Amino acid sequence: MVKVAGSLGRSGVHDYLLLRASAVILLAYIIYLIGFISSADISYALWHGFFSLMLTKVFTLFALVALLVHAWIGIWQVLTDYVKNTLLRGFLQFSLTSVAFIYVISGFVILWGI
Repeated sequence: MVKVAGSLGRSGVHDYLLLRASAVILLAYIIYLIGFISSADISYALWHGFFSLMLTKVFTLFALVALLVHAWIGIWQVLTDYVKNTLLRGFLQFSLTSVAFIYVISGFVILWGI
């Protein structure tokens, strides 16, 4: 069996399960946010208080990590299927994954105020 270097040793089943789990976490987070937004008139003080809750901070952190996992696997799958030039695919994969990492790191810094 040939192992693809870009897959980092994952199997298709592993990728499938990670994508589904991350999608469920993101869906739960979206429902959580919509539930909050639909329950009251939103003001800055209320929004700040909502994101000051430990549950919201932890749930947001899980959602950010789930977004990273979902994007990483999705980027790899799409680029492997549609970009045949290895150099271009590597550059795009590195660039887009770096943007996803920066997104998660900045979200962590904003969320926890570091």
